[in-house]
Amino acid sequence: MKKVMVGMSGGIDSSVTAYMLQKDGYEVEGVYLKLHNRTDGYHEKNLGYIEDVAKYLGIKYHILDLADKFTQEVYDYFVDSYLEGTTPNPCVKCNRQIKFGAMLKFAKEHGASYLATGHYAKTDGNFFYEADDKTKDQSYFLSQVEKDALPYMMFPLSTHKKEDIIKFGAELDVAYKRITEKSESQEICFVETVYTDVVKRHANIDIPGNVLDEEGNVVGKHKGYMHYTIGKRRGFTVDGAHEPHFVTKLNPKDNTIVVGKKNALEVNYVTANNLNMYIDDTNFKCGVKLRYRSVTTPCEVTIKDNKATIKLEEPAFGVAAGQLAVFYDGQKVIGSGWIENTSR
Repeated sequence: MKKVMVGMSGGIDSSVTAYMLQKDGYEVEGVYLKLHNRTDGYHEKNLGYIEDVAKYLGIKYHILDLADKFTQEVYDYFVDSYLEGTTPNPCVKCNRQIKFGAMLKFAKEHGASYLATGHYAKTDGNFFYEADDKTKDQSYFLSQVEKDALPYMMFPLSTHKKEDIIKFGAELDVAYKRITEKSESQEICFVETVYTDVVKRHANIDIPGNVLDEEGNVVGKHKGYMHYTIGKRRGFTVDGAHEPHFVTKLNPKDNTIVVGKKNALEVNYVTANNLNMYIDDTNFKCGVKLRYRSVTTPCEVTIKDNKATIKLEEPAFGVAAGQLAVFYDGQKVIGSGWIENTSR
């Protein structure tokens, strides 16, 4: 009987993952990641849910304290990105460094053949694929996970819709009420309301500055560049404007933002660095997602010196440096890279 280590948060997705794998005949153990040094009862509450599920299934679970590593690899990166005027994607960093980096290492050290999570995605050991439930699909966030990790990963929820998972959860009997009380995992686990609340703990972000047009003329005022991301259309003034204006660029050095009308957001070329590829091709056509909720845009990709030049077949709007460009061949993820810059 092969052992599977299941990343358990105390929520319904990871609880049902453990339950389904046990029903399929695997030896299951759980692991809870302690990612924050919180003292407000957060961990104790989550572990209470996990304890109920573990008792019901008759499995043991571990607590893996990765709070320091999480701070260095994910939290600090999140804050630094906003200070530098880019838009971070901490979930992608966490999946690569924490969940399918350090947690996978822990699973192997404890004799597990596989690491399973409640992610909505598919893998055949060589590639990721979109989940059947496209509204929950998380393949975008997994696309920076190292290729060597894929053969050890399992996603039992990949062919199910959320309503199916709730039905499975009802079979967990006494544990069901508690795991359904737990709210859905937040997209960014350490951001309770808005990202500026996190950044405010580390810098004064409320320093007013000038709004510039594309020619560099001062046309208005803003409340501090870290309040804005590419494509934002509110929270600043543009003198005499009768049409909506959108943020097109952030300048941290002089605390200015550049704005323009919607067509100023148009992008035809994207450069991405720090590539993580699952294919060896250096020139290919595919689809690309330039942010999580965006549609897949047809493009041609040319790779040189671990950088990708992406020529879009149709313009994209509001593309932000620091986000991820994920390459798809149909539903298959073939690689990704961090967006460095854009051009028309």
